Amino acid sequence: MKISIIKHILSISILLISVTIFSQKGDEIDIEKSIVKTINDTDLQWGPCPSFMPDGCNIAVLHGDPSKKNVDILFKIKGGSAVPNHWHSSPERMILLSGKLSVTYEDETTQVIETGSYAYGPSNKKHTAKCLSKEPCVIFIAFEDPLDAFAVEAKK
Repeated sequence: MKISIIKHILSISILLISVTIFSQKGDEIDIEKSIVKTINDTDLQWGPCPSFMPDGCNIAVLHGDPSKKNVDILFKIKGGSAVPNHWHSSPERMILLSGKLSVTYEDETTQVIETGSYAYGPSNKKHTAKCLSKEPCVIFIAFEDPLDAFAVEAKK
């Protein structure tokens, strides 16, 4: 019985110490807050895409640091724009938020993505895309690894 009481007191003590340590304010602990964004939010900071992407291509970081793992972005291209052959080090998980997009991965059949559709792109796999709609194509993309994109040189 005494051992049971001692274990119970130790458990409570450890819990209280943990709560005290993790509830202290300071630089050691960064408590994240939830966020909600839409593609039309005026506070989105749109920046340029890599130079090989089409004119008018823009990226907005929604969450995370593009130089670190687990970053979420919005990728936007003008209606009718084509994205040249490229690849990423990271897998990409995508949801098309506006427009209509065709995507062709190396050695695969072209697929058409409608607004609201989910798509997955494996890491290091070359692919192209084209915005088939007149309106811009806006894609939510979640990268597991740091954000990058590498152009594939056209064969001569």
